[in-house]
Amino acid sequence: MTSFMNTINQKTRAPFKPKSSSRGSSSYQLRQYAEQTLGSGSLRKVVKLPEGEDLDEWLAVNVVDFYTQINLLYGSITEFCSPVTCPEMKATDEFEYLWQDQNKYKRPTKMPAPEYIEHLMAWVQDNINNEQIFPSRIGVHFPKNFQATVRQLVKRLFRVYAHIYCHHYPVIVALGLDPHMNTSFKHYVLFIKEFDLESGKDFYGPLSDMVETILKTDT
Repeated sequence: MTSFMNTINQKTRAPFKPKSSSRGSSSYQLRQYAEQTLGSGSLRKVVKLPEGEDLDEWLAVNVVDFYTQINLLYGSITEFCSPVTCPEMKATDEFEYLWQDQNKYKRPTKMPAPEYIEHLMAWVQDNINNEQIFPSRIGVHFPKNFQATVRQLVKRLFRVYAHIYCHHYPVIVALGLDPHMNTSFKHYVLFIKEFDLESGKDFYGPLSDMVETILKTDT
């Protein structure tokens, strides 16, 4: 059986570098990506583990998918997100995100949204490219703590959705990308729900009402 991870490696594991001058290119890539991966079926069915497939491998494939989708979405609005327009990485005023990692920023650090998102995406990419965490060879097992790693990855990726929705959604609408963003976020929410990947209190924070609506209405 062809490995899901092999397929994803070929299509989406190369890093995507957002460029402020490539709105058209990013929009085109996003539309193609959405059409190829999501189709028109029920997203509740899309997120379910395919019969006979390994759970960790399915989680890995979808983390890479969400990373790619979010990168494309943010790449389409980077010229509108600068240290001047977004001096803090916030969703609403009640939800500000501070960056912390195991390298340079060992304590939670305030920074402008573009810098925060750059660190976040590089951190996710480093995890994806780490063969000890995301093995790409058939037959190599995922680490025992892989699902805990996935929870941390999706938790941080959510913050980019939250920032875009709270600060840049009018631009997304103006670019005609709102159907794709809404589908991407709904896909994300239903996937998190399906595999119980929420971590910590108030996981969805500023988007809790939207998430509640998605969970009640999607079929």
